[in-house]
Amino acid sequence: MSIRQGLLALLEERPRYGYELRQEFESRTGSTWPLNVGQVYTTLSRLERDGFVEPDHTDADGHAYYRITRSGSAEVARWFASPVSRESQPRDELAIKLALAITLPGVDVRAMVQTQRTETMRSLQEVTRLKSQSDEADLAWTLVADSMVFQAEAEIRWLDHCEARLVRAAARLSDVSGAPAHVTPDKSMGVTR
Repeated sequence: MSIRQGLLALLEERPRYGYELRQEFESRTGSTWPLNVGQVYTTLSRLERDGFVEPDHTDADGHAYYRITRSGSAEVARWFASPVSRESQPRDELAIKLALAITLPGVDVRAMVQTQRTETMRSLQEVTRLKSQSDEADLAWTLVADSMVFQAEAEIRWLDHCEARLVRAAARLSDVSGAPAHVTPDKSMGVTR
């Protein structure tokens, strides 16, 4: 999620100050992606530097409001009209962790996969519980929750796939060496033996 474009989209409605932007962002995404208020102000400074926002006014409480510029509005329109590239997604920490674990000695990869599956199931259950308690009229939160459910389900399927591949690879290694497979990674095979 681009915080930059998200904040710009919120400023399309009306001028806002940093803390208000943070609250609106979190409210509209179901507090799924909490923002640090310092991150909001840093992003606003960069948006101002790039000509997408400009200072609007300061209220009686000292809040400095920002408003979107024409260039900022064009950027928001471009963002909404463009697909999200799969190549631009953040690095998948779990995939990196698993890839490294398979190549390093002493890592119980099967246990790691099971631990992650348990955590992902817990997360899926929590999101499902929150979703069942939410107001169906809150379409924004419902769509975010649906996305989280689908992502968790996909991760569980992927972990099942990984575990099956580990079992097949360990069986192949056992057939080749004649020794039973256990939990020491083999760098050359990327399996446990």
